[in-house]
Amino acid sequence: MAPAPPPAASFSPSEVQRRLAAGACWVRRGARLYDLSSFVRHHPGGEQLLRARAGQDISADLDGPPHRHSANARRWLEQYYVGELRGDPQGSMENEAVAFEETQKTDPAVEPRFKVVDSDKDLVDWQKPLLWQVGHLGEKYDEWVHQPVTRPIRLFQSDFIEGLSKTVWYSVPVIWMPLVLYISWSCYRTFAQGNVRLFASFTTEHAVVVPKSMFPGLFMLGIFLWSLMEYFIHRFLFHMKPPSDSYYLIMLHFVMHGQHHKAPFDGSRLVFPPVPASLGIGVFYVCLHLILPEAVGGTLFAGGLLGYVLYDMTHYYLHFGSPPKGSYLYSLKAHHVKHHFAHQMSGFGISTKLWDYCFHTLTPEKPHLKTQ
Repeated sequence: MAPAPPPAASFSPSEVQRRLAAGACWVRRGARLYDLSSFVRHHPGGEQLLRARAGQDISADLDGPPHRHSANARRWLEQYYVGELRGDPQGSMENEAVAFEETQKTDPAVEPRFKVVDSDKDLVDWQKPLLWQVGHLGEKYDEWVHQPVTRPIRLFQSDFIEGLSKTVWYSVPVIWMPLVLYISWSCYRTFAQGNVRLFASFTTEHAVVVPKSMFPGLFMLGIFLWSLMEYFIHRFLFHMKPPSDSYYLIMLHFVMHGQHHKAPFDGSRLVFPPVPASLGIGVFYVCLHLILPEAVGGTLFAGGLLGYVLYDMTHYYLHFGSPPKGSYLYSLKAHHVKHHFAHQMSGFGISTKLWDYCFHTLTPEKPHLKTQ
């Protein structure tokens, strides 16, 4: 006969309040207590929104309108279960928790859906690198990859290659901003010499002189063109649906973008690692250098590279930042959260919603999360 499970720990309201005062983030569902301290930084609504619920009963948040969570989310919560609240759940703890309550309330626009991972029952073995496993999922891959989990991902067996596949967020400005500044200054000096001409490789008679006053416009054009390219790459490349019978295309999709949708809180995989990013950046630089005068192509490239840096920094902030409600960044965060957790085939813009407006791919104003 299997041994009986150990009795659940119990905590008095005063014990819970001492933990809250020490900085822990405990919530309850009825009399059941959950310690979300390790999750607050990953909450898509921001740490402040989750801490605003510390010490409170979240039953209405989970089970009722306006944003009823899925059964998966409710099961996911159980991994943080720590014990039971002694006494009347509606009594003294609720009164004492008022001191911790902030004016902010959880907004359904920034609420996630989660997938509980049972390592023994999931379609992949989480103790092994995932890249070589996902290709075998076949027709189950698309559903599986869009069931997000709150755990990091390992792609490769080799520690060296695995290290190249992830990075810290600040590597992006540290590596690429000096290049933006150097190329910008170099191109501006070339423009200032007054010998930059368009179409000179085709004709000398009709070549057009490009004055240095065009430098700011070309730089801003580079940023603008990057935002458009970002949208198309995200929509048509990152969100292609690989054929279910193609092992290698499924692997390619997962390593490019599927991994991010599977583990959106893996902070080491939210920005592009320097090595793969440098390959793509190098291709764009060569293409611009081949079709345009060096100063013109270089200025467009510098603007586009700054656009990329802003894109990656914005993307990281949308996952881990807590923008003020009503701000533009808050609306971007809500837009991106809905892309991850409710409407994966819309809401492709990261640093701007302009192209989603233009191409009619905005996420619905109100997320309709199905219960499971």
